[in-house]
Amino acid sequence: MKRRKSRGKRIFIVGIIFSLVFSALVGRLLYLMALNGSKYKALALQQQTKSIEVAPKRGVIVDRNGLDLALSMNVYRVDADLSVLKKYLVDKKIPQGQASEKLSKIFNVKKSEIEKILNTDNGKGKPLQFVSFKRNVEKEVVDSIKDLKYKGIIISSDVARIYPNDSFLSHVIGHTNSNGSGVNGVEMSYNDDLAGIPGVKVVELDRESNELPYTEAVTVKPIDGNNLTLTIDERIQELAERVAKETLTENGAKSVSITIMNPNDGEVLAMANAPDYNLSKPYVEGKTDKETQETWKNRAISNVFEPGSIFKVITAAAALQNNALTDNDRFVSDGSIKVGDRTLYSDNKENYGVETFSDIIKNSDNVGFVKLGQMIGKENLYNFVKKAGFGEKTDIDLTGEGTGLVKSLKKITPIDLATMSYGQGVAVTQVQYIAAFNAVANGGTWIKPHVMKEVSHNVNGKKVIDKQFNDFNKKAIMDKEKAAQLRTYLERVVEEGTAIGTYMDGYHIAGKTGTANKVNSTNGGYESGKYISSFVGMAPASNPKVSLIVTIEEPNSAKYYAAQTAVPAANKLFSELFPIMKMTPDNVSGTKK
Repeated sequence: MKRRKSRGKRIFIVGIIFSLVFSALVGRLLYLMALNGSKYKALALQQQTKSIEVAPKRGVIVDRNGLDLALSMNVYRVDADLSVLKKYLVDKKIPQGQASEKLSKIFNVKKSEIEKILNTDNGKGKPLQFVSFKRNVEKEVVDSIKDLKYKGIIISSDVARIYPNDSFLSHVIGHTNSNGSGVNGVEMSYNDDLAGIPGVKVVELDRESNELPYTEAVTVKPIDGNNLTLTIDERIQELAERVAKETLTENGAKSVSITIMNPNDGEVLAMANAPDYNLSKPYVEGKTDKETQETWKNRAISNVFEPGSIFKVITAAAALQNNALTDNDRFVSDGSIKVGDRTLYSDNKENYGVETFSDIIKNSDNVGFVKLGQMIGKENLYNFVKKAGFGEKTDIDLTGEGTGLVKSLKKITPIDLATMSYGQGVAVTQVQYIAAFNAVANGGTWIKPHVMKEVSHNVNGKKVIDKQFNDFNKKAIMDKEKAAQLRTYLERVVEEGTAIGTYMDGYHIAGKTGTANKVNSTNGGYESGKYISSFVGMAPASNPKVSLIVTIEEPNSAKYYAAQTAVPAANKLFSELFPIMKMTPDNVSGTKK
């Protein structure tokens, strides 16, 4: 009996103990759930899921007629959970070096790059769990990765940028980096419109960080980027690029830049630079970073040069606008003129005798323009030059624009006034010059150059326009009648003067040539035997529908005058531009005087 009571007592005590332990465990569980439940839930989710950014489709870039210039296609990205991947390699006795070698061959990158990714830390010396191996990966690469059967590698969708025409319009379009952001050109200046908004994809993983089938969930869908329509006309751009390359080769030049515009609205119809670069392969093996970035530079908007005689158009415009001369004024030129203690000369010291205002433009007479500058006065000339946009950016919607150089009014000496009058001592960019030249063409209004026509998106296959270019920043710099008068003088340059090689029967082209010594950017002096040759023109002279500028950097020193280099290029451009733009000649031919 005693034995039964003793055993019952022990069972009771053991029961109490178990109850206490159970109560403690339940209490602890309740405590953890109440106070730290969210923390442990988050840790569990972190182990069981992986959030991956879902790239939006970047907007399409097209020319004014809808030709695709840049578009996006669906590809893949490859990420990894390093903790799982490294454990797998250890468990399977696969040396990390061997894995790096295989991955480098599949991704077509250096082995050292894979090693760097595999050894990525979180900045505190501890291994980073999730890393990205490569974006913009095609299906063949993904299939090869899957064949390795490495655990811990995560494959998901991505978007790649495609340039179907390689180097076509390269400096205007620009390209994107590995993250899909614009590096230069409109890809950069309109990046916010083109980029879109990334989404987030939550992937459920198994215990070895492999994506579970049928469990994909996109918590936030990406918003695709808007489309960009350019003012560029593919037919005119193709012409400009072909002529630029031919001119580069024919003249053994360092570079050639051509810009063609509608002078009435500031639209850039073509902008070509030779040499160009391949948008699909922007990084050239063997080139330094500095050399590579130099190939990306849009010389039409970034390169600064002394314009030489094409600047005489601006001086002539200033003279007319300031009423600095009358029809009765005459210029006597014997080939030289003394300003202070310096003697300045006309090209080849030619003696033109007695000239009219129209004559000094036709003959491109430096001596005549020195006298004209003196008649205008330095303050009036300076004010007109600044009003025409020189010495500051045009704010064209492209990256990397230069500012040019105009001396401050206080620093302009009599010799500076004299040389500026014929295009020395002032520096311009090509786009800066043609913006001012367009004001002469359109009747006196400066208009901001631009390459964006509109930004849009598609809804159910229909185009919806979000915005059209409207930042013209128009300003009147010249009276309409005086601009028309100057155009008649510039037409005479083509009919009888230095640009006679541009003349075509039945067409009325107004233009001006310019040849200038190249300035050394380091010491500011002139480089011996190096020149910049230019031509600017518009047509038809009475009511211009198109304007263009050709700039040739360092043509062969044996044949460097603009009449020998830039004028033949302009002749090619105009002869093909007229039919493209449906500009017909006069019914009568032989209008040359």
